[in-house]
Amino acid sequence: MNLDNGLFNVWAQGDAVTRSVLVLLLAMSLASWMVIVLKTLDLRRLALQARQLKSFWHAKDFDAGLQTLNGEANPFHALALEGRQAAAHLSEDQSAKKELHEGFDLSDWLTRSLTHSIDDATAELQSGLALLASVGSTAPFVGLFGTVWGIYHALMAIGLAGQATIDKVAGPIGETLIMTALGLAVAIPAVLGYNALVRANKGVLLTLNRFAHDLHAFFVTGARVGAR
Repeated sequence: MNLDNGLFNVWAQGDAVTRSVLVLLLAMSLASWMVIVLKTLDLRRLALQARQLKSFWHAKDFDAGLQTLNGEANPFHALALEGRQAAAHLSEDQSAKKELHEGFDLSDWLTRSLTHSIDDATAELQSGLALLASVGSTAPFVGLFGTVWGIYHALMAIGLAGQATIDKVAGPIGETLIMTALGLAVAIPAVLGYNALVRANKGVLLTLNRFAHDLHAFFVTGARVGAR
């Protein structure tokens, strides 16, 4: 049986429920592929931005280093800027204090500020992954529902016709089984894309955390960890 003919027959002979299931599976597939493509492009951009960190640490001063972290929506630039603003804010605040007990610890303040910036980057990286997880877990059941619904109507039509020969049963039931195949075709890319994106996000977050650790050491001690 040709798949195109089967899909055409399922759509032509199906009722509103069958067509709704087909439209829902199509929408789920388009949404999941859109997330996969957009997140892949974002990860490629982040990989290019991560390569700029070497130039950042070889810059003459911090402002020149910030200029090397260019690019749209650069979490490394946001992290460095957050660290500098936190250090500057604490320096101004400490200068106004007249007693020791009114002071703040620079290390704790920087850790909190850098952590907030990393949390924002993490939320941005994880956006869309919930959709992939939902599609991967529900698409097979949506397809199975369409199969069960189609088989029910096929059997009802065969019962009304009074004929249950193999040539009468194979066509309608075979066409409804396409719904199960479509559910799997939608779910499998979503699951594989979800796993690949989660693994890639872990690499980006690892680089972010290392950069935050180096920034913390720079603002506290004046030098990057491991630097001469």
